Amino acid sequence: MEPMKKILSGIAIIIITAIVIVGIWILLSKQGGNRYPITDTTFGVTFSTMYASSLGLDWKEVYVAALDDLEVRAFRIPVYWDEIEQEQGVVWLDDVKWMLDEAEQRDAEIILVIGRRVPRWPECHQPDWTSEYSEVEIQDAEITMLETVVFELHEYSAISYWQVQNEPFLTVFGECPRPDNDFIAETVQTVRKLDPTRKIIVTDSGELGTWVSSASLADVLGISMYRVTWNKYLGYLYYPLPPGFYTYRSGIIDSFVDDVIVTELQVEPWVSDGILDTTLTEQYRSMNVDRFRSNIDYVRRTDFSEVYLWGIEWWYWLKEFQNEDGMWEASRSLF
Repeated sequence: MEPMKKILSGIAIIIITAIVIVGIWILLSKQGGNRYPITDTTFGVTFSTMYASSLGLDWKEVYVAALDDLEVRAFRIPVYWDEIEQEQGVVWLDDVKWMLDEAEQRDAEIILVIGRRVPRWPECHQPDWTSEYSEVEIQDAEITMLETVVFELHEYSAISYWQVQNEPFLTVFGECPRPDNDFIAETVQTVRKLDPTRKIIVTDSGELGTWVSSASLADVLGISMYRVTWNKYLGYLYYPLPPGFYTYRSGIIDSFVDDVIVTELQVEPWVSDGILDTTLTEQYRSMNVDRFRSNIDYVRRTDFSEVYLWGIEWWYWLKEFQNEDGMWEASRSLF
């Protein structure tokens, strides 16, 4: 009878756990998250020069098309350390300044993302010349780079926020060293000291992060929001989270920060290989025009007032190289 008791006990635990999960899901479905989408959400885009170039695009052409064709007026732009300081001590910011100038001419605003860890794989973008450095030496060089970038760019009115690092406490994604909490705080403090006039954003994974460590350093917390992901163990994974999941968590974190915004809303496929190595059919499994519209409806129900879409480079690649302009046109009404 003892084995039978263990089996029945295990079944009971599974049933109770399932009931608790369903109960929490129902609670979160009712906690925040509008049944009808709000209409005053400000939409922007994350734009990566590196990623646009990797797709064979002229990144300046994509950027100007976003400004002039789609009339995007809010951008989040990563500054890649390995691009701006290819030679130690020589920080070249001409491309960044060009983007800021173009934005200022059109009254657009930019969240400038700076640090070693910024958006797009492999997440950490240290220059090749650091390969023989110890971790402490890399950190010292990063602080020097941050000081130079902020000093050189702080007078640009187009910069709305500094984002320091990107999801710096996330350990399950990216080719990065384990988080050094004290050093992450030092990078934020460095930027804050150099430019006390602007608020600082620190980001975290909307689904996998605790939000607490990032929020404790930030004026504004930025979160990612993904609906469909892929990994080699489970294949495609759909997050069955109601909008209230994010709304409820932002309410808990309110005492730490001035605001919570969505800095990365998935509007790009998550595929096993790169975009150029994957068929359109496979790409459209995790992102297509219908999913685009569904994700926009979803994020509006979370009540966040500011949302940055992830994937504009892919939309433009589809339009220019695949004769598929559905994603580009679907976004037009948002901006």
